[in-house]
Amino acid sequence: MSTLDLLHISLADQCLYGFSQGRLVVRLPVSTALNGPGERNGSGCTPRGLHQVRAKIGAGLPQGAVLRGRRWTSETWTPELHAQFPGRDWILTRILWLSGCEPGRNRLGPVDTFRRYIYLHGTPDTEPMGVPLSHGCIRLRNADLLSLFDQVPPHCPVRIEEAACPQWASAPVN
Repeated sequence: MSTLDLLHISLADQCLYGFSQGRLVVRLPVSTALNGPGERNGSGCTPRGLHQVRAKIGAGLPQGAVLRGRRWTSETWTPELHAQFPGRDWILTRILWLSGCEPGRNRLGPVDTFRRYIYLHGTPDTEPMGVPLSHGCIRLRNADLLSLFDQVPPHCPVRIEEAACPQWASAPVN
């Protein structure tokens, strides 16, 4: 398993691409914001630009662990638990908490990604991937997030762009 030195998220592709030493080594489907791209606090949009992984939360928790306020509730997601709390924005398994790197675009003031609590996080496997449905975060399958979590070091750069990435969409993963 290689350490990743860059994550690239394409809003058009609804895909996360992970690179190690310039080589594509991970390609995962994601779900970004239903409201589309945007940086403003309260927008429910996925922020664009250059970010970094500011915090990694949930190491050692079971797959499907329910996180609220970045803390484990001691619950593990089940369809029955889901039925008890319809409409909850489920944050499961792990959190990679992002911080913007571009003052005025995604850092500080009303566009601060970190203060907006924008994460890469797990979601119930019943939720579709490849379709924008989140409240601003980047949702992944729990198993994909478990694998990704250990490969991503703190401060790993994360670029989020609207553009499609056709050169990576069909490229072989090394």
